[in-house]
Amino acid sequence: MDRTSVINAYKRYANIYDHVFGWIFHPGRMRSVEQMRCQTGDSVLEVGAGTGLSLPLYPPDVVIIGIDISPHMLSKAKILSERDGLENVAFAVADAQLLCFPDNTFDKVVAMYVASVVPDPQTFVAEIKRVCKPHGDIFFVNHFSHTNIWVRQFERFLTLFSHILGFRTDLSLDAFISQNQLIVKEITPINLFGYWSMVHAIND
Repeated sequence: MDRTSVINAYKRYANIYDHVFGWIFHPGRMRSVEQMRCQTGDSVLEVGAGTGLSLPLYPPDVVIIGIDISPHMLSKAKILSERDGLENVAFAVADAQLLCFPDNTFDKVVAMYVASVVPDPQTFVAEIKRVCKPHGDIFFVNHFSHTNIWVRQFERFLTLFSHILGFRTDLSLDAFISQNQLIVKEITPINLFGYWSMVHAIND
């Protein structure tokens, strides 16, 4: 899966994303924002902000930067932000693998449903670590490959179509943690049947 495939896939999804994925992923969004425990004045980077469904969940006294590689998805987020009067949010079309922010910029970084979308997860995580302040909180919300062998085989089959789907289905949680040397504080099953996970890491 490459950058162009991702952009094209989410161009197709932009007008239907909220209707198809909104309710399925909403518990994960809510739980993540709750667990972030944002304090007044915190700076938050949301990587893969998409259509902005999580943005109204944040406290109004934190500063949020929402980025996404898809301008079509981000245009929906801007409309939502204006409609809801979210004055603490700014947006940028950006590649999660090449962030345009200085080192140690954000108190917290969250990436919801992005780890299985980026072509190079290790570069993606390295960039998130770079822009997060030391000892800051990093949250990944994602589907990882299932522990059941038959489900996992089906997920591997679906990966053949990842360039069309815009995401892969065979990302291993253990490999994601070990390859990226994440200092994990907590892993929580979320969403329907606990099929997704929230990984809370500390940027040490």
